[in-house]
Amino acid sequence: MKLFTALLGTETNTFSPFVTGNQNFERTLLVRAGAHGDVPSMFAVPLVVWRQRARERGWQVVESLATFATPAGVTRRDVHEAYREEILSDLRAAMPVDAVMLNLHGAMVADGCDDCEGDLLARVREIVGPGVPVGAELDLHCHLTEMMVRHADALVMFKEYPHTDFAERAGELFEIVADTVEGRVRPTMALHDCEMIGVFHTTREPMRGFVDGMTDLEGCDGVLSVSLAHGFPWGDVEEMGARMLVVTDDRAEAAAALARSLGEKLYALRDRLQPDYLSIDEGIDRALASPRGPVVLADVSDNSGGGAPNDSTFILRRMLERGVERAAIACIWDPIAVTVAAEAGKGAQIALRLGGKMGPMSGDPLDVTAKVASVTSDGVQYCAGAPFSLGDAAALRVDGVDVVVNSIRCQTFSPDAFTSLGIDVADRQILVVKSMQHFHAGFAPIAADILYVAAPGATMPHFDQFEYQHINPRLWPLESEA
Repeated sequence: MKLFTALLGTETNTFSPFVTGNQNFERTLLVRAGAHGDVPSMFAVPLVVWRQRARERGWQVVESLATFATPAGVTRRDVHEAYREEILSDLRAAMPVDAVMLNLHGAMVADGCDDCEGDLLARVREIVGPGVPVGAELDLHCHLTEMMVRHADALVMFKEYPHTDFAERAGELFEIVADTVEGRVRPTMALHDCEMIGVFHTTREPMRGFVDGMTDLEGCDGVLSVSLAHGFPWGDVEEMGARMLVVTDDRAEAAAALARSLGEKLYALRDRLQPDYLSIDEGIDRALASPRGPVVLADVSDNSGGGAPNDSTFILRRMLERGVERAAIACIWDPIAVTVAAEAGKGAQIALRLGGKMGPMSGDPLDVTAKVASVTSDGVQYCAGAPFSLGDAAALRVDGVDVVVNSIRCQTFSPDAFTSLGIDVADRQILVVKSMQHFHAGFAPIAADILYVAAPGATMPHFDQFEYQHINPRLWPLESEA
């Protein structure tokens, strides 16, 4: 048996001020022929899982391009088409193959193509024909489109947010595809549009119970897999929104009935699913009132993991105005500030303009006097055991607040973002993290409390403040009753 694998993805925020080009892909992940090394990128983990499982069965594995870009704005047409055609060219050269497995995000938008994953799956299907199983693993923040479902045999999405189960879901998809190749199952998919958008944390109820219930259904009555596409609310495309997907073993009517039932159950929970978002001052007040720290304030609106710049100053400015002490914030993307701090050196007292580089959604830059507490040329943090580079980074002491600035735009995943620069997180009353929810796995074990703050920004969770042009206008909560 011969298995063909590839990865092409990014998460596109159509409101982001960035354009996604070659440099973003090259800096984040660009590997050919499976050369992932001893510690693969988090985005490459499914490919490594598939390789290992295929070889255990004695299968030949052909690994094509594996590339991913840090979430940003729309991808350039020429960049998207070049990577897509490289994968398709490799597939043609590998033919005949017995199966295709793709690691995709599901919310990639390029100039001229609002459904990059559906487009790729359709072109793959055209090459391999109807008899070759095609499977794909998707991020749960995908736009789960009719085209994707039509041209794949099986789609499996992460179940957890933060994403801690991408390896497990890769294994789940592999078993479905392998069983299809070997004639044991015939996967049949059904899709249900929940007609809603939101942010659904699987770390708390009622979402925790809903996901556990999805898992309990798998393996019973011919159900092979159950996935919920949360959708990506900051992608203004026609098929954006939450959707249920059920994969059964050749039971189309049962799949459709279960997808609809689960979708209606989710919709009934809609008012209880959204986090309690606080204003900036509400968040600071509650953090300061806590009898112990650290209290984590999540700056959800400036999350580069959703395509935001990661350079906003709204929360930092307010903490400085209020004279907050024993606080720290990470990470503010500001290559200029990092360069100035590195040149001045550890211990230097410098005046500089901080953050606010990318327009109104970033706030105004802050003119501050800072002490350089530490600098590094190879800052790193970890997520699910995988390293994420901070690039050049510095810790700046501005009055009572330690500010981590860095040169590679990235959300804050773990306390490493602070501790790698000498900041003692246990000694801080407030830790501000620029992240929507992926920080939770790393910070929950040390946090006295976790609060979500809705400042302005490109990933602000108040969806009625975005000027959508293409989505279904009937989606809840944009329309109160969908």
